[in-house]
Amino acid sequence: MREIYRPFVTSDDPDRDLRCQDAIQFAFDDLAQASMAAGWTERESLEAILYLAEDRLRTLAANDDSKALLDILKKMIQAPAA
Repeated sequence: MREIYRPFVTSDDPDRDLRCQDAIQFAFDDLAQASMAAGWTERESLEAILYLAEDRLRTLAANDDSKALLDILKKMIQAPAA
């Protein structure tokens, strides 16, 4: 798999998402090609990659939600009783 280059823009750059897409394009192509070389169809390969990406995003969102809930609970516990 080809090397993915490091970000060269700041985290608040409006085109950072595009730079990330540029950075991983060849590695993505390599992953899809390796999957197809193993016998999976291109559609199967891309659907699997998409599913895995969506699943990871759901996990990140759940972790963010959990952190927010824990922060609220901590504040509730620390607040003096009325």
